[in-house]
Amino acid sequence: MRFATVAHEGRVRAGVVADGTVHPLPAGTTVLDLARAGSSAAREAGAAALAGPGVPLDAVRLLPPLDPPTVRDFVAFEEHVEGVVASVGDGAGVVPEWYEAPTFYFTNPCALVGAHDDVPVPPGSQLFDFELEVAAVVGRDAESPTPEEVEIFGYTILNDWSARDLQRREMKVNLGPAKGKDSATTLGPWLVTADELEPYRDAEGFLALDMRVAVNGVEIGQDLLSNMGWPFEELVAYAGRGTRVRAGDVLGSGTCGNGGCLAELWGRRGAQDPPPLRPGDVVEMTVEGIGTIRNTVVAGVDLPPVRPARVRPRTRKRAS
Repeated sequence: MRFATVAHEGRVRAGVVADGTVHPLPAGTTVLDLARAGSSAAREAGAAALAGPGVPLDAVRLLPPLDPPTVRDFVAFEEHVEGVVASVGDGAGVVPEWYEAPTFYFTNPCALVGAHDDVPVPPGSQLFDFELEVAAVVGRDAESPTPEEVEIFGYTILNDWSARDLQRREMKVNLGPAKGKDSATTLGPWLVTADELEPYRDAEGFLALDMRVAVNGVEIGQDLLSNMGWPFEELVAYAGRGTRVRAGDVLGSGTCGNGGCLAELWGRRGAQDPPPLRPGDVVEMTVEGIGTIRNTVVAGVDLPPVRPARVRPRTRKRAS
């Protein structure tokens, strides 16, 4: 099933998408509620909604499919790391530590945008970029789960919008990314339940989904989700290692390779080709079995420059 959250006639409702129509769930029911209730209960609720009337998709605004407790974003594609390190990092290639365990950061769950929403350029950024990803939504609370114990409720497309100039400065301090990443993250167009994508699973446990991104109608990148270094079950298990994951948590795959973002191509080509995103650019991402998101870049707010730190006098004495 495909669960969505939509705005229609001034109200926000969750529903089931089928044949170009969204069928509302009972008022007050959210997609996060369904994830917490479990797959069986969600399918029952979805079947009941499909039996009722629907609203054409072109009459609603698609919001992020759920309001997650947390959003983690991994860096699970080796080819992406090879290219982007040359652009944003120190050009040293894939560090040995990448192969030892999955790596992720927490991003801003308050900055989620819908499948067709406009996306402003972050203040002060001249190197705005997209990132083509798939996200898994956890289906069951767990503490230090094994991969076999992990339950995934469903999948959605994730675009981790990135201000590369801000990210580059932050990561020189060996922290972050922070403001380079938290201005906007697109989730959508809906949440596809895990059972629908099982036919794409290969012998190694990866989902062989075709992923594509285009800017202004020109294809920039294409990859397979199955080129990840770890399947999602292992990413969730690592996220919960020594702590807890909760139903509804969102975990991004990280950017795919072969042009999954501009920075990868900049690193490989030694030039900003294609150029950074500018207001008016339309970024469209399509993932096999999930759907398509399409966002327009718009001008951001004009804010004063950030004040630099006070330099501590070297002769100042500490309090005793």
